[in-house]
Amino acid sequence: MTAPLLTVAAYLTGAFPTSFVVGRAFHGIDLRAHGSGNLGATNAYRVLGWRAAVPIFVVDIFKGWLPVYWFPMLDGSPAAEWALLYGTGAIVGHVYSAYVGFKGGKGVATGAGVFLALAPVAVLVGLAVWTGLVVTTRMVSLGSIAAAATLPLVVFLTEGAGSVFYLAAALAAFVIWSHRANIRRLMRGEELRFVRRVDATTLPGNVASAPADDGAPVHTREDR
Repeated sequence: MTAPLLTVAAYLTGAFPTSFVVGRAFHGIDLRAHGSGNLGATNAYRVLGWRAAVPIFVVDIFKGWLPVYWFPMLDGSPAAEWALLYGTGAIVGHVYSAYVGFKGGKGVATGAGVFLALAPVAVLVGLAVWTGLVVTTRMVSLGSIAAAATLPLVVFLTEGAGSVFYLAAALAAFVIWSHRANIRRLMRGEELRFVRRVDATTLPGNVASAPADDGAPVHTREDR
């Protein structure tokens, strides 16, 4: 029963609500009620600024990497598929966290952590794609969608059509599906970008901006 118990532990690890804890403990707010309402690093950046978002992003990556890298050393099973199950559990936990009413992020950072342990080259290529698009378009959603689509392709080219590829394809499909509203806005040319030092009241549905000295942008609903 060690491996099944570790799968549960992987879910609970991934479910740790990093941005919720940071928002509550250090800023006195519930991120579920601000910005997009998403408990991921992107919404944390919009609402709390980069000083909060960077450690949240790092911890969310670590939540995916830890179970995949470490738990196989504990399960006593030669089956590599358990590592994939641990990674899946961590991603599901991040997206549907039992600690905060089964709310969460979209699985991008934690998924990156999972594949940092399984296929680091693919993650580095995906990160390059994400960075290039976010810098040039200022659309995190577009970068996330493109990076997700890139991941299984690079895994296939470097490792073939094995179980890691199928998990990468499943993760890519889930990330793209979770951005379906963003895709509709992109197709209409209506997707919002990060905009700095603009009156937030001019954008419908937005909340007040974080302090300017933290470099926080106007909060859009791009992640919804």
